Amino acid sequence: MTVPTGVAPAPAASRPVEATRHLPSLDGLRALSILLVLLGHLSGTRHFGYPLMGSGDVAHFGVVVFFVISGFLITSLLLSEYSKTGSISLKLFYARRALRIFPASYAFMAVVAVLALAGIAKLNHGDLWYAVTYTVNYAPFRSWPVGHLWSLSVEEQFYLLWPVSFRALGPRRAFWVAAAVFVTGPVARAAAWLFLRHTPYGTLEIFPMVADSLAAGCLLAGLRGWLEARRWYLWLFRPLPSIAILTIVLILNRLTGYTVVSVAGMAVINLGLALLVHRSVYCWRDRAGSILNRKPLAFIGTLSYSLYLWQQIFLNRHADAWHTTFPQNILLTGAAAMLSYVCLEKPLLELRHRLRR
Repeated sequence: MTVPTGVAPAPAASRPVEATRHLPSLDGLRALSILLVLLGHLSGTRHFGYPLMGSGDVAHFGVVVFFVISGFLITSLLLSEYSKTGSISLKLFYARRALRIFPASYAFMAVVAVLALAGIAKLNHGDLWYAVTYTVNYAPFRSWPVGHLWSLSVEEQFYLLWPVSFRALGPRRAFWVAAAVFVTGPVARAAAWLFLRHTPYGTLEIFPMVADSLAAGCLLAGLRGWLEARRWYLWLFRPLPSIAILTIVLILNRLTGYTVVSVAGMAVINLGLALLVHRSVYCWRDRAGSILNRKPLAFIGTLSYSLYLWQQIFLNRHADAWHTTFPQNILLTGAAAMLSYVCLEKPLLELRHRLRR
């Protein structure tokens, strides 16, 4: 395979479809994703203002980036296990996911419930029920403290459906399912606009309306080996084409308030992000890749789940309390995330590694 000039080839260990356990650049990409969420939610908080006015929904864009990363990573791990064993252990998959997701998220929900009882946080009827069942993306009237859990709910629904499909159908037919989900995403959004736009469900992140972002990552993992053997595709990894793709993605995100863009433009955003994620993994030794793999950014990526959970309490533009005022709101977010990571997430990492082995 000949690599176009200006594209640094990936080392052999990172090229095969059966991806390594730790793909380069992904922690850095997670860091960028959570930083976009933090910046989007920080905008409008007391003493911070609205510096992002006119930039589109930056926080939602960060979530879409994470969806593409998640689809790519989970599918890469499933492919790796399948290539070694010829099957997928659903029991071990769900055990690992439960250890990763449940302790931190339920601890967060418990704290929110206590804050609501103390009158510090305001919850709507049914909020906690939607939160603990990971169905917030179907809740039409959700309060701010748990509103961000819509994306975690989508992730959990993805974890529930995709590994089962992968094992039951096998990789080849499962990827046809992922392709169908990607294609029907715009159709689902169009149907919501036609039939639900005058209802509380018209703008909800119902799974079929957002799953094409995850499907884009799944397809990338499945097609990765084939794509990397195509010279025309690797040409897109060169600096100018990559910058052009990123520019198109950012412009479309700015215009997602328009119906046509929100319905069909998201598919282009998903494709663009999948290509940029692939470039980051493949070209991890070039200038952009070296930035993504630096330790400070990678550490933020490691903390991304805790930051995602706890920022909602402090980055609240609808409140004027001391803990929601800049700059202490961002400092408290970091402190809460570190506490959650050190006390809950990190101790469980070794157990997850043992389950993986």
